[in-house]
Amino acid sequence: MLGVRNPAMSRGRPGKSCVLAVAVIGPAALFFPPPLTLAQQPEPGPRITFTKILKGSIPEFEQVTVDPTGAATCDTRKLSEPPTPRAFKLSPGTTHKIFLLAGRLHNFQGIDLEAHKSVADLGRKTFAYEHGGENHSAEFNYTTNRDAQDLAETFEGIVSVNIHVQTLEYSIRYDPLGLPRELSLIQTDLERKALRDPELMTPELRAIARDSRFLHVAQVRAENILQRLQQDRN
Repeated sequence: MLGVRNPAMSRGRPGKSCVLAVAVIGPAALFFPPPLTLAQQPEPGPRITFTKILKGSIPEFEQVTVDPTGAATCDTRKLSEPPTPRAFKLSPGTTHKIFLLAGRLHNFQGIDLEAHKSVADLGRKTFAYEHGGENHSAEFNYTTNRDAQDLAETFEGIVSVNIHVQTLEYSIRYDPLGLPRELSLIQTDLERKALRDPELMTPELRAIARDSRFLHVAQVRAENILQRLQQDRN
């Protein structure tokens, strides 16, 4: 419409149709602002990353990244293998705890978490905070800082759950006879309270409990775990 020349414009004054178009388009622009350019896009929120490297262990490399919405990724592998991060969603409670503990640790800015004691190699652990151009990190092998210990245990619990999910997925498809052992390990970890957000295993546990192709003992253990998770939520 704007590309068509109005005959009244050639006589030096706008025609009625042009005035009407301006009247319609003008108010509409108030409700439909132009899209943001790349430079105007809001910057992403903060992210916290936990990395642990321990050569010779299984896995050798662990990394979890989480943002304030609970959107997270977990990568567990040998150091020689390429990255294979898995996306998932943490619970609001776990997400809140991670960012609360990071805040108590000043988002890892200018803080020394290493205990500086002669201890075995427990794995090189790194906490990292990233927000826009702000980046802080702290590394340690062993720490006596209670908040740092709690944060590391929280991330380790997330890693453990993800490893269980991967093992269950593999066993369901390729090694169903290995399910009873894996489910027993999950029960032990639940008793030890070593898992964080174990509800992430629910889809795989339901698939096992409801499918008669799997061994009866596997079905029973999967159902028992599901009941335990339900009780813990209540």
